[in-house]
Amino acid sequence: MSDKKILLVDDAAFMRMMIKDILVKNGYTVCGEEEDGAKAIEQYNALQPDLIIMDITMPNMDGLQALKAIKKEHPQVKIVMCSAMGQESYVVEAIKSGAADFIVKPFQADRIISTVQKVLK
Repeated sequence: MSDKKILLVDDAAFMRMMIKDILVKNGYTVCGEEEDGAKAIEQYNALQPDLIIMDITMPNMDGLQALKAIKKEHPQVKIVMCSAMGQESYVVEAIKSGAADFIVKPFQADRIISTVQKVLK
């Protein structure tokens, strides 16, 4: 079991539900869920999670903008980005902007868990 808190940010509720299910089954605590980058920033400040798993493509403020904003204020924060197949340029920008890792959708449960374990070490 882990005492690590994870914030999920994805505009698709079913995607948050899938990821949350995988994390909870593996002993992680999902402390919050949001559907856009602006709300992710507010939630990060309120909850101080150990990790954020965030989609890149979202309305209002996308994941890359939120990543940059959160990292600017909190350089130590660990953020794993999610992207759909074929968004390699976004992945490169995310890593350059401070993302700890990325997961490509559609993903496997073991890929999520291995990434979370690696990033939270």
